[in-house]
Amino acid sequence: MVAAPPKAPKTGSEIREAFLRFFEAQGHRRVASASLIPDSDPTLLFTNAGMVPFKRVFLGEEARDYVRAVSSQKCMRVSGKHNDLENVGRTPRHHTFFEMLGNFSFGDYFKEDAIRYAWEFLTQVLQLPAERMVVSVFHEDDEAYAIWRDQMQVPEKKIFRLDESQNFWSMGDTGPCGPCSEIHMDFGKQAKCTQDDCDPSCDCGRFLEIWNLVFMQYNRDASGATARLPKPSIDTGAGLERIAAVLQGVRSNFDTDLFRSILARAEELSKTRKGEDPEKDVSLNVVADHARSITFLIGDGVLPSNEGRGYVLRRILRRAARHGVLLGLNEPFLYRVAETVIDEMASVYPELAERRAYITDRIRREEERFSETLSKGLVILESEIARLRGQDVLSGDVAFKLYDTYGFPLDLTEDILRGHSLRVDHAGFESAMQEQRTRARAAWKGSGDTSIDEVYGRLAADFKTNFHGYETLELMSSLKAVLKNGELVNAASVGDKVELFFLDTPFYAESGGQLGDAGRVTTAAGARVRIDSTKKPVEGLVSHFGVIEAGTIRVDEDATLSVDRATRAATVRNHSGTHLLHAALRQVLGPQAMQKGSLVGPERLRFDFTHDQALTDVEIERIEDLVNLWVVANASRVVRETAYAEAIESGAMAIFEEKYGDRVRVVCFGDVSTELCGGTHAQATGEIGFFKIVSESGIAAGVRRIEALTGAGAVAHARAQEQKLRETASLLKVSQHEVVSRVEKLLQERKSAQKEIETLRRSGGGAPRELAADVKEIAGIKVLATRAPGADAKVLRDLVDECRNRIQSGIVLLAAESDGKVAIALGVTPDLKGRYHAGELIREIAEIVGGKGGGRPDFAQAGGSDASQIDAAIEKLYHLVEAAR
Repeated sequence: MVAAPPKAPKTGSEIREAFLRFFEAQGHRRVASASLIPDSDPTLLFTNAGMVPFKRVFLGEEARDYVRAVSSQKCMRVSGKHNDLENVGRTPRHHTFFEMLGNFSFGDYFKEDAIRYAWEFLTQVLQLPAERMVVSVFHEDDEAYAIWRDQMQVPEKKIFRLDESQNFWSMGDTGPCGPCSEIHMDFGKQAKCTQDDCDPSCDCGRFLEIWNLVFMQYNRDASGATARLPKPSIDTGAGLERIAAVLQGVRSNFDTDLFRSILARAEELSKTRKGEDPEKDVSLNVVADHARSITFLIGDGVLPSNEGRGYVLRRILRRAARHGVLLGLNEPFLYRVAETVIDEMASVYPELAERRAYITDRIRREEERFSETLSKGLVILESEIARLRGQDVLSGDVAFKLYDTYGFPLDLTEDILRGHSLRVDHAGFESAMQEQRTRARAAWKGSGDTSIDEVYGRLAADFKTNFHGYETLELMSSLKAVLKNGELVNAASVGDKVELFFLDTPFYAESGGQLGDAGRVTTAAGARVRIDSTKKPVEGLVSHFGVIEAGTIRVDEDATLSVDRATRAATVRNHSGTHLLHAALRQVLGPQAMQKGSLVGPERLRFDFTHDQALTDVEIERIEDLVNLWVVANASRVVRETAYAEAIESGAMAIFEEKYGDRVRVVCFGDVSTELCGGTHAQATGEIGFFKIVSESGIAAGVRRIEALTGAGAVAHARAQEQKLRETASLLKVSQHEVVSRVEKLLQERKSAQKEIETLRRSGGGAPRELAADVKEIAGIKVLATRAPGADAKVLRDLVDECRNRIQSGIVLLAAESDGKVAIALGVTPDLKGRYHAGELIREIAEIVGGKGGGRPDFAQAGGSDASQIDAAIEKLYHLVEAAR
């Protein structure tokens, strides 16, 4: 009896796992999805394809210990070339977040195997009917055409030759590129199609691309010329959502199991059902898609903001919130949909479960923030739409007001207008935007030096630096390369600033927030190099930055590498202190206190974390007490290496911004702290000695920063504070415990003295009653113009007000001198403002004393530099009043 063929995978999870297992069986290394934030590519806002994490490998700038890889990569496409946002929810297959299945060859197999693997997986594992698939190739790629026809037995009528716009891929204007071959499902002739020779380039809907095979075989230079690469590579991509739709027999990705539970949650919350209203179907799709995006973005460390990635997140979240309003959801709800996303995806991406509370809390807060202005903005927009009868363009000024005042991203406004067949005046919007224009659309340009990157890439391809700094602080190794002024040299001498590259090193290279080691390098020939810092320019390569203090150092020479023990020990204390601080923050503030960054050096530690308000003194004390309690407990450090997924499942903390491989290093201190970390640490918490927070501040919306000291640094800080207290007590002539009460008493005495001084200043300038005795009548107008010795600008103003009240109708000018400078104040009573303008009068008077002034019709002030002319200034006022008779 013949055994039945294995059942083809159907669910999204089954398809993903079947893909990964199939290629593992073909010798590929399973590589975990990288973050949505590209690790080392400043040209990209987000990871938008499966090959992005391998870009440096394809460019020859990074080498890995495998030549075949397979992954299911988290991807985002919302900006630039791949801007899918406006179509999301309205079409069956546009998404912001999606998963890209990909298999890759780095100079190993090429076209024949790539095509065979793809066809075998589709037809045998997924059991898709070959007769329902067609393929396309670049029109000049006879090799790929022949493989499909002769080896895969695909009929010629099902192989389409397409031009460069359809079947040629490039990484950029220059660099690796090559033809590609795509596999499409054929759904048969479409009624709306008018082409007799319809092919996969037609957008009628007959063909659906499910797999793209890129044959990276050329290198294109600046002139556009192409040359064959010595080691051609393979980059493939297959959208999980599309394949799931095909296997599950649905035409829309939103009808697959990947979205079913998420949509059900949105339907439950909004009390609507898909299929009842086409517009509400769009809104449900938008909510489901965007809920996935915002969940994964926040899970990877992106926070809502007004620039860059944070602004893209804000745009997506607010677009979804607005569609929630269209569904009748006027209270925050997306965070509840995100809970379902986490439930559905956490088995594949366990970090979502670890960060559940943090993710949902951030979404809820942003929803609450937007809901405060959404209704007001919608009222304004609907009002403007009503006024546009007979017109089809909304003013750019209105669009900008909605953006600037009510937080409406431009594409949200456009999305609303689209339903009314209206559009935005983009030129007007950009003009109104001016300096506030969104940076999210600005070009992200690399800041690195291409030539030096190429050097690093070549070195990394030649050898790897082996790190031994966990076990020893001194060893002997062979010098493999010397960089001087950015160029490789064979030798360097006294005074030269160099980068040294060894086969082995005990020096820790800066990463994970820990600064690189310092120390020295010596040779038997007498060379001595002071190493100031150690970095990792590319994966697997360690660069020792230093200055040659004696002798000459040469490539291929053996040298002794010695890490500065005191500096390393101080750094170790601070790094282990950081782990305990992280644990204490989460215990005191809650699990939403997640690490956002850190800096660990020998002098201090700095720790950035998510929290929405300043820490209280009580909270800071509790955190310090916890850390010091754990220090005293002297818990031993335990280090183990394990699979990333296993580490997360066991409760290890992973940091947002860090990049992790398949195998990770886990550092534990008792049952207090367990983190993924490649840094150097104390043998036990007792080595930290003493932990002291020295500052706490806000550095961004929702992000706080703590700076702290450990060990001898913390002791020195405490001693310095004690010394300041002793000096203060000595100055106050009291004991140390009386300092606070004495200072409080002095402050109260100072406050009383200031009030007395103010009173004396007023009386010194002449009481209003006494000043009023100097009133003259000019042209029937009462004019009080005199000096007010010792009065400052505030006193002058108060005196002018009091004198105006006393004379009831008239003009008051008071002048005071201080250190040769002049201050003048002039007031006009309300009944005379129509005849005399205080600001105009004082401008002419100020010129007399060498100054300028101005003000309102009833009051004005001026300053001058010539106090000898105060009397002349008073006479000028008399003249001006007389002249205006």
